[in-house]
Amino acid sequence: MSSEPTEPHPQPASLADLFFSFTLLALQGFGGVLAIVQREIVERKRWLTPEEFVEDWAVAQIMPGPNVMNLSMMVGSRYFGLPGAIAALAGMLLVPMLIVLLLALVYAQYAQHPGVTGALRGMSAVTSGLIFATGLKLIPALNNHPLGRRLALLFSLLCFICVGLFRLPLVYVLPGLGFLSGFLVYRKLK
Repeated sequence: MSSEPTEPHPQPASLADLFFSFTLLALQGFGGVLAIVQREIVERKRWLTPEEFVEDWAVAQIMPGPNVMNLSMMVGSRYFGLPGAIAALAGMLLVPMLIVLLLALVYAQYAQHPGVTGALRGMSAVTSGLIFATGLKLIPALNNHPLGRRLALLFSLLCFICVGLFRLPLVYVLPGLGFLSGFLVYRKLK
């Protein structure tokens, strides 16, 4: 650990700033908001450092519920406690929910149209690419990981192999690999 003082990074100005920021994030994300949240929260607004983002994202992934919703509540809570968590979550949900309800009404009318079914199938490739690109973008944050970049990437690869190739249930893989990596970090930091 460095004893140098760290300069504080910017933070949301108010609950309204949190709400509108997360509303805009949610409206930008089609098929996945993670890449957009990372760019906006870390690179543009600088509310979190890359390391804080990766740590919070790791916790958000193992909590029940949608990952980005969990992350929004964690960011809101970090700066304004429970009211901040509620404001960030409301920002992620309110306007997108209204749009999805309207789209559901339209989809019910045109679901069987060949153009609609083809477009939806094509979106799966785009979504996969978005997830992959976000993963690659997060790798530099592992440079400062207590386990070191190589070991952290090894755990990532093991998780991919277990879930993606061997199709092991995530409910077993995350606690198993999470406990092992958590134990190694604990020993390293002790």
